[in-house]
Amino acid sequence: MHRFIIEREIPRAHTLTHEQLAEIARTSNAAVESLGVPYRWITSYVAGDKIYCLHETEDAETILEHARRGGFPADVVSVVAAEFGPHSALIPA
Repeated sequence: MHRFIIEREIPRAHTLTHEQLAEIARTSNAAVESLGVPYRWITSYVAGDKIYCLHETEDAETILEHARRGGFPADVVSVVAAEFGPHSALIPA
């Protein structure tokens, strides 16, 4: 499976309430279950007018199908090429 970053343009996303986010999560979970293929929603971040999601599946087409079934935008879908963080500095060159 591959990891994907999905950028979703949602005006005033930063004003969504906990209840609204919970409803989005329920809708997303139902869409994942309906796909019938390996798919994992890892996490999402709300920032300004966007929601950034990290998902795992085989291909971008499956990401787009999840978005269609959930009624979500998927404005940009990118394969994660690498992950790094503070711990990466500890790996010898």
